[in-house]
This record gives sequence, structure tokens and C-alpha cells, in this order.
Amino acid sequence: MPNVQEFVEVWTSDAGTPTRLVWRARRYRVNDTPTPLVGPAEWWEPFADHDVSPGHRPLAIAGWRFQARSDDGDTRVFDVGHDGERWRLLRTFE
Repeated sequence: MPNVQEFVEVWTSDAGTPTRLVWRARRYRVNDTPTPLVGPAEWWEPFADHDVSPGHRPLAIAGWRFQARSDDGDTRVFDVGHDGERWRLLRTFE
């Protein structure tokens, strides 16, 4: 599970879930249900040092994990995130 950290092109559905990805000039089509990757909500950062007991810090979707297959049969699991401007490939699993 190498950390890749490369820019990729991602197409999403109207709901915002990934449907296609282009990585290293290869097109992959998502062939399962993407899973949201969650992390602390950015808007919470100014309050990060506050105790929120007994609750939890607010979470937001930080990226997506999904399985996708290329036209030539290469199937991988991808972790992608969006930095506000571009999509970045975070990890890939063969």
C-alpha cells in the first residue's frame, strides 16, 4: 500500500461520489460503491484544543476509497482526496 501523492483526474456523480479516474494515462471505472474517508472537519480547527466530552469532534468527508478497473483489466483500490482545487491520489492497493 504505497503512498503515492500524485495528481489525478476524477469524475463524480451528481451526489459527489467518484465514478471514473485517470491515473498515469490510464482510465479506470469505479466498479463498487465508494466509501467515504473521514477526518476532522476543517471548520473545527480553531476549536481543536477544546474538550468536547462526552461527544466527538465533528467529522467531514476527507476523501474516497473505491475499487476501479481499467479497460485492460487492471483492478486496484484507490484512496483519493480533494484539496479544494485538484484531486490527489493518496494510496493505491493492487
